[in-house]
Amino acid sequence: MSRISTFDSTLADRLPIQAHTLFEAKAKKHLTFEQIAKELGRNEVAVAAIFYGQAQTTPEDVEALARVLGMENSEKSKLEAQLAGYPFRGQTMDMPPKEPLIYRLYEIVQNYGYAYKAVLNEKFGDGIMSAISFSTKVEKETDQDGNNWAVITMRGKWLPFSRF
Repeated sequence: MSRISTFDSTLADRLPIQAHTLFEAKAKKHLTFEQIAKELGRNEVAVAAIFYGQAQTTPEDVEALARVLGMENSEKSKLEAQLAGYPFRGQTMDMPPKEPLIYRLYEIVQNYGYAYKAVLNEKFGDGIMSAISFSTKVEKETDQDGNNWAVITMRGKWLPFSRF
């Protein structure tokens, strides 16, 4: 059962102006990020990142967003202006995060970060996984007992440290 995520008013003072515009239009049309992503030809996490001001848009993205969200020309012009700047990455979150699901993701890195690092270094050598040349997706799996499992895939280009 899909539920439509809505604007979190507790973040309002930390989100860029387009967040309110986009979430309001999304709620009006009763659309999921997955549905919007299909129209944009993008990943649903990337689309959600646009809503939160953490991903850059192309003119084609803005055109598709306005179309799928049913925006009139004046609303589309407003959205174009709001999305004209650079992304608002990383500025909405407290550290450590207080929102339970985001805290659990943070906790995964706290508990398994060094294990990930050790395994990645064994496989790739000394370096880091890019968060710029990066893709991610979220999937839902249901096991034979009817339990739902969240599957988050992260794919980042390996960047070896240079030797100087």
